[in-house]
Amino acid sequence: MTHPVLHFEVSGKNLDSLQTFYGELFGWKTQKIAGDMPYAMVEKEDGGIGGGIGQSPDGNGHVTFYVGTDDPQATLDKAEQLGGKTILPVTELPEVTIALFADPEGHVVGLAKGM
Repeated sequence: MTHPVLHFEVSGKNLDSLQTFYGELFGWKTQKIAGDMPYAMVEKEDGGIGGGIGQSPDGNGHVTFYVGTDDPQATLDKAEQLGGKTILPVTELPEVTIALFADPEGHVVGLAKGM
């Protein structure tokens, strides 16, 4: 079974400016989520994947893609066996289960179940 990319995330210092930038550049339609987290969902269009734009708590920007897996813990374990490092352990959110790992060169990749 392959593991498709299911979601992407762009984070940085200012949610509003990032939302405007990507909206004007690519025509992405976004919707801020309710609650305290400064985050906006990017609508899925034309066969592409959905994503999110967020404000990073530490102000450091990053781009992360999330790969689908039926067993996030097993995938984290395999990543570590191959020289990766767990960044965020398996975390249950209301609509999805996520985890993050760094590859051997430090690139952060997300895992997602239930998207």
